Amino acid sequence: MLEFFAVAVLLLLTVILSARWILGIKVENALAAQISGHIHDGAKAFLSSEYKVMFPWIAVLFIVLALLTGYKSAIAFLAGALFSIAAGYIGMQIATLANVRTTEAARRGSGDALSVAFSAGSVMGMTVVAFGLLGLGLVVFVFGGFEKAGGIVSSFSLGASFVALFARVGGGIFTKAADVGADLVGKVEANIPEDDPRNPAVIADNVGDNVGDVAGMGADLYESYVGSIVACIVLALAEKNMVGLSFVLWAVSLGALSSWFTILLVRGISSRSHMEPANVFRMGSILVTLLAVGFVCLIPMWTGASWSYVVSTVAGMIVGIAIGFITDYYTMGAPIKEIAKASETGAATNILSGMAIAMQSTFLPVLLVGLATIVAYLSAGLFGIALAGVGMLCTLAYSLSVDAYGPVADNAGGIAEMAHFSPQVREVTDGLDALGNATAAMGKGFAIASAALTALALFAAFNSAVGIKALDVSDPKVLTGVMVGAASPFLFSSIVINAVSRTAFVIVKEVRRQFKEIPGLLSGQANPDYVVCVSISTSHALKNMVVPALLALILPLASYFLLGVEGVGGVLIGQTVSGFVMAVYMANAGGAWDNAKKLIEGGFLGGKGSEAHHAAVIGDTVGDPLKDTAGPSINILMKLSTVVSLILIPIFVQMGLPVLIDLFAK
Repeated sequence: MLEFFAVAVLLLLTVILSARWILGIKVENALAAQISGHIHDGAKAFLSSEYKVMFPWIAVLFIVLALLTGYKSAIAFLAGALFSIAAGYIGMQIATLANVRTTEAARRGSGDALSVAFSAGSVMGMTVVAFGLLGLGLVVFVFGGFEKAGGIVSSFSLGASFVALFARVGGGIFTKAADVGADLVGKVEANIPEDDPRNPAVIADNVGDNVGDVAGMGADLYESYVGSIVACIVLALAEKNMVGLSFVLWAVSLGALSSWFTILLVRGISSRSHMEPANVFRMGSILVTLLAVGFVCLIPMWTGASWSYVVSTVAGMIVGIAIGFITDYYTMGAPIKEIAKASETGAATNILSGMAIAMQSTFLPVLLVGLATIVAYLSAGLFGIALAGVGMLCTLAYSLSVDAYGPVADNAGGIAEMAHFSPQVREVTDGLDALGNATAAMGKGFAIASAALTALALFAAFNSAVGIKALDVSDPKVLTGVMVGAASPFLFSSIVINAVSRTAFVIVKEVRRQFKEIPGLLSGQANPDYVVCVSISTSHALKNMVVPALLALILPLASYFLLGVEGVGGVLIGQTVSGFVMAVYMANAGGAWDNAKKLIEGGFLGGKGSEAHHAAVIGDTVGDPLKDTAGPSINILMKLSTVVSLILIPIFVQMGLPVLIDLFAK
């Protein structure tokens, strides 16, 4: 475990130095500083309120685990939850303090602005990985090594997953309700620009970018990262494969080291080079992958590990990159022109075109993950599938840094607009924001694919723990489980999207009220009441985030009592397959609608204010809760259900708890 601790310390030292450098940048524009302060305070207040709702449920689960699995598992669960909270909070703090500094840096050019925004994103990326390594390492060390702590690390993963679902659902409801409200009334009805300071929902929209796409995304990928490592640990210990375990520890550590080096190089190039920002990030993606592959190929030399482990790990890496490029094509390439052209005949054809393209976009990612799963399984069995998940996520520090850069750049553009910076500054921030949309879309594709592989790896660990060698689909218990599992992402998404719709409805009414009742607001002679919209988004998000989280916990447990162990296996596999396809569809639909709108806003088909633009705004509004709330939350639904099953179902089996279908059969 020394490699875990060494890399974690290196990453955290870099985080501290990066944060000090960012905070050392002076903010000269008083209005920009004031606006940034509103965003920072709003994000901080939301997370504090979210944690107050979350902590009682964490306490309940802590007690349940202590009674069923012992105090060590309960402590590991609490550690996983607290490390996840800390990672998201630190990343969000720096992101909300870096946004205005990115705007200030934009005065000196895109290179300086890119350097600040990416540095802020790297704080999130490196903190997530450092806390993942540090948390797992501490749990294993404190509880006496892998032989004694192997069963306990699953509880650490459960804590991370539980927090992630709250963060993703709560943050997603907040950000998309505010975004939808701001767009529907501001852009469509009042015909004012995005991020216009006259819009009462604009601050809530910018706050939402941070609580949803920084803290929420960080928690999401933190639990994927931890879950992939935990699945490998559990399977290696079940097979008494200590060489394989050593391989995993080195692969994860060296992947993090590759990311650290690439982050520093990209930061240096971005501030001193005239390269296009998109090319800088692409170069970083290629470099970090080459470094990680090179390091992984060296591991067998000092561990004696099989080369089949290298094949499985590299398969995951390659698929992760490939899915990112596929996502980039469907959300930034030729298909968005199709959607934009469909907008000429109204919102209905815009939405139909986006749906069709998003459906098409699911096939290749599913095929690639399937191929990676086959290659990994043929190379190293179930352990190989888990290694593929680790391969995809071992360079997470870099990929998440690129992803977390997006909301910082988005906020910087909003601040430039609201604080009336010069057109040259807004041109720089708009360019960074457009790149941020591309990195966000690719990041979502990567997050979904990694979630699917992690869920499959955890499912393999579950099968090993309960002694399932194969699931017979002709067994009615298994078949029923598969159907219930396949339907669960639809039920889950319905709850989440309805929450966004209801909250957006209230915000739309409030924005309309302020436009109507505050004299001089639309003419720019009066200021809106931003606090009300932030308060509405906060209260509704907190109220609506509990039920989806409980669904992920209750479904696999209820399945055991109704259908037995085989039924739970069916539920998990049905949920993983259905959830993966649905999450890809939602993410790509939302991204394509968003970028089709931006294409029109850039002057295509009449530009802003045209009928095509109004239709595209409606399409983007439909896509917002899909790509930023329901879709990303499905990632966590798949993993949380599986890790709950991995921890509790074996205990139910040992206790001989009754199964309803077996009682009827007797």
